Amino acid sequence: MSAPFIRLIEKKDNPQIAKVIRSVLIDFNVPKVGTAYADAALDCMFETYQKPKAAYFVVEANNKIIGGAGIAQLDNYEGNVCELQKMYFLTEARGTGLGAQMMEFCLAKAREFEYEKIYLETMEYMTHAQKLYKQSGFEYIAGALGDTGHYSCPVHMVKHL
Repeated sequence: MSAPFIRLIEKKDNPQIAKVIRSVLIDFNVPKVGTAYADAALDCMFETYQKPKAAYFVVEANNKIIGGAGIAQLDNYEGNVCELQKMYFLTEARGTGLGAQMMEFCLAKAREFEYEKIYLETMEYMTHAQKLYKQSGFEYIAGALGDTGHYSCPVHMVKHL
């Protein structure tokens, strides 16, 4: 049994990370419309993050992808702000500290890319995720920044980098 580790996404990871994200969204009864579930990018995550100032990381354990998260420029927003995107973990990865480790990877990359703020959207009942975000320095804001297309996600948070 090998210890889980975090690395940049590779093309071969596309089917596994798509399955992980859809599985987690189904587990949490997230609407299939207006959330990450409907994103065309889910089936081509590697390609989606092959652009400037973007990165996606996966958690691998025993040759299996068990989670992931990434950052990229916030869509439809004027300003030097990135978005924490598609941070999802299978049940076996939750509560293990991997979320906090992943957050550090994403924040470090956001700082490396010289973003001023990092923004995220989530569901109100994803309380464990919100606890991690608050511990990482995110604060709640009144409404959405930019337009991610995730109109079914009512919780918005931001962190100054």
